[in-house]
Amino acid sequence: MKESLVRVENLSHRYTIQWAVKDVSFEIPTQGIYGLLGSNGAGKSTTMNIMSGVLKQTKGQVYINGVNMSKDPIKAKKQIGFLPQKPPLYTDTTVEEYLTNCARLRQIPSNEIKRAVDEVLEKCAISHFRKRLLKNLSGGYQQRVGIAQAIIHKPAFIILDEPTNGLDPNQIVEIRGLIREIAEERAVLLSTHILTEVHAICEYIYMIENGKLVFSGKTEEFDNYLQPNSIFVRLLEMPSVGELMKIEGVEGVEELGGPEYRLKFVDLNGASERVVQESVKNNWRLDEIRAEKNSLNEVFSALSNN
Repeated sequence: MKESLVRVENLSHRYTIQWAVKDVSFEIPTQGIYGLLGSNGAGKSTTMNIMSGVLKQTKGQVYINGVNMSKDPIKAKKQIGFLPQKPPLYTDTTVEEYLTNCARLRQIPSNEIKRAVDEVLEKCAISHFRKRLLKNLSGGYQQRVGIAQAIIHKPAFIILDEPTNGLDPNQIVEIRGLIREIAEERAVLLSTHILTEVHAICEYIYMIENGKLVFSGKTEEFDNYLQPNSIFVRLLEMPSVGELMKIEGVEGVEELGGPEYRLKFVDLNGASERVVQESVKNNWRLDEIRAEKNSLNEVFSALSNN
């Protein structure tokens, strides 16, 4: 069985008597974009700081590519790139000087530093700013430099804390595109409390509330958390519940008033097509059909109050 890229086991941490994180466990199996979601003070930053080796946990273990962070932190950290919420920039240096220093800190061999710097300048589309002082860059380009320092040593796992915070809409779209490109080759954990950001870019979601993991699943599972595998239909001829229950895969029918129904399925695969076919066959006069998704705020609120 292949080792997961990242494994968090029974992670717990307390600062005084208060547990910031309690018995959190999850795995990141392979490359892609994973969202770490939670309200302010939920325990996201503590979890992220422990995973990046910035903070030593009270209990539990973190493994990066099978390497125990507690037992061999240097080897584990070599495989991690980290962008804090505020990029760690030395604003009186040029972009090239800063990234060269980052490459040295990451112990990239001297004869490979220029190539590594050139690669991330190209990757993050900032080559034309290589001689510019960091303090003279816009927020969006400073964020690109922050991402560049996180990937310069080609880590297997990258942690990004609020990477689009404070950016304008155009910059947000550009940074999302860059993150997607990076995630083709490695795993990216994106920590945020902005629901639309998670939904726009993440394939998988972990949600922490009050220091505990309250959700772990694909983004579409998060969407359907309150009403899983359900379809809304408007049937003008108003069939009986019994008739609707005969549709293959239907495990429940909820009458919403008038010609509107919620059909609950075991699996949504092919469900819409079967409803359309039955409507045509029985002349139910299908007027509207759609797979139901809860608003992100509704799901977030429900999970927060669990």
